[in-house]
Amino acid sequence: MSRKWSPSIGGMETYSLKLSAELRKYACVERKVLPGRPDGGSPGVGAVLRFGFEAACKIAIRGTPAEIVHIADMASWPLAVVARLRSRRTKVALSAHGTDVAFPDRNGVLPFLYGLYMRLGGHLARNCRVLANSQATETKVRAFGFRSTEVIPLATDLKSALDLRSGGEGERSVLFAGRLLPRKGCRWFIENVLPHLPENVRLDVAGTIWDEREKDALASSRVRYLGALDWEELRLAYVRADCVVVPNIPIGPSDFEGFGLVAVEAAAAGGVVLAAAHTGLEDAVLHGVTGMKLQPGDAPAWVAALHDVLDWPDDRRQAFLERSVEAARRHYSWERVGRSTFIAYGHTS
Repeated sequence: MSRKWSPSIGGMETYSLKLSAELRKYACVERKVLPGRPDGGSPGVGAVLRFGFEAACKIAIRGTPAEIVHIADMASWPLAVVARLRSRRTKVALSAHGTDVAFPDRNGVLPFLYGLYMRLGGHLARNCRVLANSQATETKVRAFGFRSTEVIPLATDLKSALDLRSGGEGERSVLFAGRLLPRKGCRWFIENVLPHLPENVRLDVAGTIWDEREKDALASSRVRYLGALDWEELRLAYVRADCVVVPNIPIGPSDFEGFGLVAVEAAAAGGVVLAAAHTGLEDAVLHGVTGMKLQPGDAPAWVAALHDVLDWPDDRRQAFLERSVEAARRHYSWERVGRSTFIAYGHTS
């Protein structure tokens, strides 16, 4: 059951769509979902509330209780309670994503109330199996009181573009891809790392601007802002860059990276990834295999690592990329997510 579904666009929507398709390999899957808007936007509050009521009714009046009920986000935990009341034999699982569990860390009345709501869920649905997308997400889930948890990292189906890589002399490029928010570290990288790289190295920035302070940093003469790229353009950007950086920085508990899909996508496409060993990114990179993890906010370490990668000879780069693409394809696959999820059902009470 998912209130996050295409044509709405986002990580949770992709997760619900891909996972349900993979689970069909193991069982008969019946879906109850809330489609997004035709323009890719999310449904309104009224539609979400109506979906919750209809989903609860579907569970409660179903002729034969389902053997397994999988609820695709933590905010919908009341459906888990309905499923357990309907039949104690039904195995119930919930999926946990970053925004699901990090919202209570923000300031304000709504985050405070949401935190109370989640702690209530941790009491009433504490024995349901929670599948977290990273260890960082799992830690937050357990803080609400949920006790049966498991980490299943996310996946990507972005294909390798190694065959489209072209060498070149002169200017070198480092790529940052993602939303321009303080926690993503783009401005930090521009101010603290880029000035210490060789003069012929520029930073390409692909993504949407969410913070004006981050936007100001793009004025540097060594930065080229590409805007939001479509999937094919982004795939090519990953592989054509000399390095892809994911330099998230800690700025407090209110801004949380649940997983860090950019690191996985870049490795799968054929990019050399340097990522901060921070929150959900810890599970998005296999250190030394699909990329390298560095201490967040440690500018000298980032400068040294980039100098090293930029100096790699072609044969070393090619050998690393061939191994990393294969490892990313194997480990960060939806097939693995589906298989691990189905196995996790067997541990659900």
